[in-house]
Amino acid sequence: MASRPPSPPFGKGYFSAPFERFVRDDTFGQLTSAFTLFDTVETYFDSHVDLLQRKLQKHSDRLKMRAEETFKIKDLKIKDLKLKDLSIKDLSGDVLAENLEREIKSFKLKVSARVTSLQASWQSAKVVRTREKVSFFFGVMTLLLTALMFGMAPQWIHIAYTVIGVYLLPLRFYQYKQRAWHYFLFDLCYYVTILNFVYIWFFPGSAALFVACYCLSHGSLASAVITWRNSLVFHDQDKVTSLFIHIYAPLSFTVIRHFYPDAAARFPALHQVSVLDPWKGMLLSGVIYAIWQILYWKFVLVDRRAKIKSGQRTTSFSFLLNDKHSPIGQMLSSVPEQYRQASFVGGQFVYAILTELPAIFLLYRSSFWSAVFLLVIFAVSVWNGGGFYIEVFGRKFERELEALRKEIAEGAVKAGTSGASSPG
Repeated sequence: MASRPPSPPFGKGYFSAPFERFVRDDTFGQLTSAFTLFDTVETYFDSHVDLLQRKLQKHSDRLKMRAEETFKIKDLKIKDLKLKDLSIKDLSGDVLAENLEREIKSFKLKVSARVTSLQASWQSAKVVRTREKVSFFFGVMTLLLTALMFGMAPQWIHIAYTVIGVYLLPLRFYQYKQRAWHYFLFDLCYYVTILNFVYIWFFPGSAALFVACYCLSHGSLASAVITWRNSLVFHDQDKVTSLFIHIYAPLSFTVIRHFYPDAAARFPALHQVSVLDPWKGMLLSGVIYAIWQILYWKFVLVDRRAKIKSGQRTTSFSFLLNDKHSPIGQMLSSVPEQYRQASFVGGQFVYAILTELPAIFLLYRSSFWSAVFLLVIFAVSVWNGGGFYIEVFGRKFERELEALRKEIAEGAVKAGTSGASSPG
């Protein structure tokens, strides 16, 4: 799948240290967090972030001004002492002046280094914030344009699906390859997404491919929003990509089936599938699923077994196996090791068939229940996204704010100590 549930810390077990470092990665740990949503608190939080930043900036400026004034005063005092004691130069006075000058120089160097460090952090944070603002902007605009297209020009939905996918999927491949997460790209959701594009642009007259894509998009892909806790977090490009993969596919095929004007002219397969036979639907989608499962087993679980077992790479199976908090991880752990892969493969197949049943028996026949289905899936992602903003993002900001407060407090204490040790 495209996104993963959070995993607990591991002790010595199935995987080696490299995998343990992978699962403890802070970015990876936040990919699919989901918590309770408090919409009113979000408004309060967003309005106070800028206020806290301004207060901290003012406090930092005051500390800089005090430090500069302290330097000037100390320089003047040193000059006065030198003039007063010009006629009474003794050994103790020279030692005192030298020690004082050394202390002041050391303090200046520390403050300069701290300011440089803060400026570098600030610039880095600005770059991150700019990237997140761009992601937020395009995420919100994509949602708005999708809603407008659905209401005004539904025949453009499959085009938007393709354009967005052509941009996000290569970007995800690059990012996951950089993080050594690219074995997740062999999961079913990417396989189905590619098949959807193949049907839409190359074989729109293939009834078998249409049925398989429709069933899998409304089954395994759509249900993954709940199973893998996808979140609508506009500023996080990775979460937006995961949600796009799992929710835009059922949206596109719902539009083609129920809301596309004169759909049979653009997608001739609809002429042959005016009514979906349940057994035919499960058989066709099952065959397409079996092809993916065989390829996945051969090229990932067999050919790359050594890398996965050593912890250099991870897959959905290995991740879930080590997620002791999830029901799937607990069930896999209870199975003898030699039967775990077979149990996982069989469980995935049963899961795929069960999640297709609503599409086969209800959604294909009813535009109303298809719309309700999409609203429920989307509502789950919004709920998860609200939990992320309230809990994960809020706690991360709180930790960073506390670290900054300690740093400022330490600087103030050092400045006060240095001032107290000076003469006069």
